[in-house]
Amino acid sequence: MDGADTKTQKVVDRTDVVIVGSGFGALATAKKLAKAGTPFVLISETTEHLFQPLLYQVATGVLSPGEVAPSVRAILAEYPNADIRLGRVVDVLPDDNTVVYEAAGERHTLGYKYLVAATGARQAYFGRDEFADLTFALKTVDDADRLRRQIVRCFEEAHITTDAERRKNLLSFIVVGAGPTGVELAGQIKELAQRYFAKSISDINADDVTVTLVEGADKVLPPFGGKLSEYTKESLEKSGVDVVVNTMVTDIDEHGATLTTPTTEETRRLTAETIIWSAGIQANDFAGVLAERTGCEAVRSGRLLVDPDFTVGRYDNIFAIGDMVTLDNLPAQSPFAMQGGRHVAKIITGKVAPGTPFQYRDKGSMAIINRFRAITRVGKIELTGFIAWVLWLAVHLVYLVGFRNRYIAVMSWCGSFLGHRRPHFYYAQEAVPVAAAKEPAAEADAKKEPEGDGKEKVSVSA
Repeated sequence: MDGADTKTQKVVDRTDVVIVGSGFGALATAKKLAKAGTPFVLISETTEHLFQPLLYQVATGVLSPGEVAPSVRAILAEYPNADIRLGRVVDVLPDDNTVVYEAAGERHTLGYKYLVAATGARQAYFGRDEFADLTFALKTVDDADRLRRQIVRCFEEAHITTDAERRKNLLSFIVVGAGPTGVELAGQIKELAQRYFAKSISDINADDVTVTLVEGADKVLPPFGGKLSEYTKESLEKSGVDVVVNTMVTDIDEHGATLTTPTTEETRRLTAETIIWSAGIQANDFAGVLAERTGCEAVRSGRLLVDPDFTVGRYDNIFAIGDMVTLDNLPAQSPFAMQGGRHVAKIITGKVAPGTPFQYRDKGSMAIINRFRAITRVGKIELTGFIAWVLWLAVHLVYLVGFRNRYIAVMSWCGSFLGHRRPHFYYAQEAVPVAAAKEPAAEADAKKEPEGDGKEKVSVSA
């Protein structure tokens, strides 16, 4: 057949549902659709489902990355209607019901009947984006690995240095933001000094390590408030953490941070080798794309103002859930994302009518402070101390995906919290060229040989 007469029909790649993301909301949606037999494609920039609440334990050597970031493919492997693709969604064409994503250096177009966006959020720096290059965040596995290496490096170099001022700075840590992540990190770093490094490095004790937790509000863990916030502050201070409230971080450089108290305009300078930023979140870039394409409004942080059923802008077949959205001032936490994902999946599968408003079920809130101390609120019931700590461990075990992950987590927790081990603390220094030391003057003079013309000749040994 003549090639000129051949008509080529373009094959359009289509599916019933496209899910963008692999966090709690995305996975909750995917599981519900998978069990209903609805075909879907999940597109994510990473191959893992990140259990973000336990990232701080990766950063402090309690757990390994694999224990908090299982493979999405493995989780959904039993469902033939699930298609997992590694890629980055860069555009959506709502009128054509298609998304555009990049994968393996190419752009692909994928059609859908329904689109569910669950791309989460990243760290917010409140207009000071330069702080990102000067601080450590904790939103991804790479962030946790980078912070873990930094913590170990600081202690290792403090053990070797003979410069007292450098040693002090290496053992000083500033944590910005007293939300759950900030509280957990501040408590864990101080606990590392008391229970791990004090045992493994002979010349370092807990008193040498300074941890400062800075919060702009008038209390730590502001969403809890009342006696739970007070208990958290007192527990941190008893463990040796310096808690500073009603204070803003107004400047950061390579050697420390400037703190300002707005009410008194008092300013002070803290020096530290490590500054951890955990203050605030903003939606990832795809939220902006979705807002522009659908006409959806967004708040200052870029989070989308979705309708009560999680639909976006003018389109009834596009949903957004999780940390990238705001709805009724509900907390940007995993329960909100998971419940939102299940609600959207029920609409898609016809189990609830389109347009049905989302009803959030508050199953309680909890935060860990340090070893044997946590806080929990379930309805009007408030728990603190050891009981709350055990409950925190139990709840997080339930949400960990896979029996193997749960078993390893229990073993790691026993070794770290009951013993003194940190099984995942390992570090190798980078190969940085070091300038050779200068030769002593006497030795250099001895190598000089007089020449006949009266000039000196320096001999070079092989």
